[in-house]
Amino acid sequence: MRVELLGVRGSTPTPGATYVRFGGETSCVALCHDGEPDPSLVLEAGTGLRQLSARLTGPAYRGAIALSHLHWDHLQGLAFFAKGDHPEADVDLLVPAQLGRSGVDLLSLVMRPPGFPIGPDGLLGSWRFRAVEPGPCTAGGFEVLAFDVTHKGGRTFGYRVADASGSLAYLPDHTAHERPPWLAEVLAGVDVLVHDAQFLPAETATARAYGHSTVEEALELAQEAGAGRLVLFHHSPTRTDDQLDRIEESLHGIPGTVVARDGMVLELGGGR
Repeated sequence: MRVELLGVRGSTPTPGATYVRFGGETSCVALCHDGEPDPSLVLEAGTGLRQLSARLTGPAYRGAIALSHLHWDHLQGLAFFAKGDHPEADVDLLVPAQLGRSGVDLLSLVMRPPGFPIGPDGLLGSWRFRAVEPGPCTAGGFEVLAFDVTHKGGRTFGYRVADASGSLAYLPDHTAHERPPWLAEVLAGVDVLVHDAQFLPAETATARAYGHSTVEEALELAQEAGAGRLVLFHHSPTRTDDQLDRIEESLHGIPGTVVARDGMVLELGGGR
């Protein structure tokens, strides 16, 4: 499995000279099966999704997109994904079921006039909008397990994704100090854990208020779950490159832990 981080920032895009090295695009992670040139599953549709078009070998995207929740920073790239908004596109889009609404109706709550020129049904190609409940499903040829996590402002999922070559868990927005006891079991032995680390321990009160995690809480969960690697993700929009460098330096004694960067590629293997 090849994993490419196309957007690693949280809350809002962050352009500017002090955000170049780690990147300012919001959440988007693309997954390819071993040996395949193009991803068939994308986790999230933040502004990083725009970058995927240049990486695809064909004229249009054919695969799945799974959204963890419906906050703006996780949707902003959807209508600007050129090879998704294409007559030949063929896309399954998964969104957490809630409010008794269909998938297209849920997306229409945040993507429709007058707030945006089109609704989700205005995207070109063949799109299927699926409101999914927690549990196992198949998306883009991957085995996907969706599960509820605590985050402020609407239902939020974490995902565990696997194929024959590896496994990845994705929890970009998560109030980790409120995690249920079963969560570590769901994540147990995962090859890579991509986890919310928007705040520092000194910012714990703000993390609680916003429904996010600190770096230390992400480290604790990764250790409890026995994750092979931890990717600290969803960086604060105020966290500069130099500040993220200092976080990275503080992790030198913790093997297998990295700070996410736009364009980072992870190769998974070992069959877990």
